[in-house]
Amino acid sequence: MLDLASLIAAMTGADAVISTAAGYTRPNKQALEIDTVGNANLAQAAAQVRIRRFVLTSILTSDQTPNVTHFWHKKLAEDKLEELGVPFVALRPGAFLDQVTQMGGDPFEKERLMWFGTKTRPLTFVLTHDLAGYLADAADAPVGNNERIDIGWDRPVSMQEIADIASRLTGQTVKVRAVPAVLLRVVTAVAGLFVPGIKDMGAMVAWFETGKYVAQTNRQAQVFGPPPTAEDAVASFAQSLGHTVRR
Repeated sequence: MLDLASLIAAMTGADAVISTAAGYTRPNKQALEIDTVGNANLAQAAAQVRIRRFVLTSILTSDQTPNVTHFWHKKLAEDKLEELGVPFVALRPGAFLDQVTQMGGDPFEKERLMWFGTKTRPLTFVLTHDLAGYLADAADAPVGNNERIDIGWDRPVSMQEIADIASRLTGQTVKVRAVPAVLLRVVTAVAGLFVPGIKDMGAMVAWFETGKYVAQTNRQAQVFGPPPTAEDAVASFAQSLGHTVRR
């Protein structure tokens, strides 16, 4: 992504581009460059070879969060595509439930969901495999240029509600172990002096605490069909890890 010529070569002859690139998700010394210069290079290459449609994996509410660095970089990536006249659609998913809750292993096996902040605060979640399907469909979906589409479930839910749903579906008692937002602010303030990514995570959790991390899924329903219910999504997640669920 930091080599513009390589991107032009890769895109030459292509009809559409789907980008899931994100430097912030991996411990890379060039993460910041990937999320800034790299995304700008993607847009520049797509403009030069005249890609029919660019599908960008963005982030829910990225345009409202200048203090959350990796969110804001997605907003800037959207703006760069628009500035260069690249026909694009940006999907803006919520938090990835399957990624967030597996940091400590299989949450259903451990009967424990890890979380940061208030466990009763509703917000929007998605599953990785659901988003993958929407990204593929977006390459040919009947949408206008430069659309930004929120992606989520039928409603925002809290981590406690997810635990309650999981308990009903699996017959286990799934609990939430949450790091209080106040404690997290203190930890990230100190650790952020040495590890910039920690400060970014703290800003993200602070944004979650506002209750504004909520998708408006009307357009998602029009383009991709009805959003999954929270119950169906949690059941799908549990089954993907080999657990039996009951309805």
